[in-house]
Amino acid sequence: MDKPDARMPPAPQKPARRAPQGACDAHVHLVAGANEYPLWHGRAENPAPGPDLEGWLDKFRAQLGTLGFARGIIVHSILYGTDNSVTVEAVRRMGHGFKGVGLLPDGANDKQLDQFVDWNMTAVRLNYVHGGVLSWEGARAMAPALAERGLHIQMLCHADQHMGALADDIRDLAVPVVFDHIGWPRDALTAKSAGFETLCALLSEGKVWVKLSALYRMCAAPYGDADPLVAALIAANPERCLWGSDWPHLMLADAQMPQAADLLNAFDRVVTDDATRHRILVDNPAEIFGFSTG
Repeated sequence: MDKPDARMPPAPQKPARRAPQGACDAHVHLVAGANEYPLWHGRAENPAPGPDLEGWLDKFRAQLGTLGFARGIIVHSILYGTDNSVTVEAVRRMGHGFKGVGLLPDGANDKQLDQFVDWNMTAVRLNYVHGGVLSWEGARAMAPALAERGLHIQMLCHADQHMGALADDIRDLAVPVVFDHIGWPRDALTAKSAGFETLCALLSEGKVWVKLSALYRMCAAPYGDADPLVAALIAANPERCLWGSDWPHLMLADAQMPQAADLLNAFDRVVTDDATRHRILVDNPAEIFGFSTG
């Protein structure tokens, strides 16, 4: 029998505690079968060989049901470049309670932005880590047009390396910035680095949002080494924190494939009161992504 591809996510397991009603997994990606959607020529790798898009969506639905999530944000992967088709179709098929984050290049025009809104996108993504198609200068120039349409910027960066240079611009920006993966610090996992402290300051000022996601990219299960950073972000402003699984865990590099239930358990290890848990899993995503709370 062929050995399973190590890039395929495991079947979902039950967490110690299911997410509350109306909870949103604020960061997932969707991929598709070979040749189903065109891959970007500048990609770092290919998706794992697997099912077609509907098969991947079935896996996603199984995880949502097992963990207790009813809503989700599907973030377009740089593997597909600026062709947002796979994410647009995934959002369409998932239906009510699901929105997308897509890619646009520098200089995107009004027609492209209006199409974004029609596609049920909630933000444009800027990737400082893997590169891509949108620069910080381009995002800054695009911000007023995003604000007019109720969109925001989602950003992947290394807080300990990049935050100092970004902070003043962020404070003057016309739209919120949502940072992925607790700011993804690359040096020692400490809340005392200048860049991470700047991220906490921006969070406390209400200038940014942060996803408490992808701990597995920074430390090994059960991810306790990241607890101080997660706790610091929540202490800075629990009303600007979100949670995401980062499923199906693309571009692992040297990280170990996680079990999403372990990631939710790690969140619950730090967030011990029901009110804060509900705020981060239900109320905050409803606010930033525009979900109905009814």
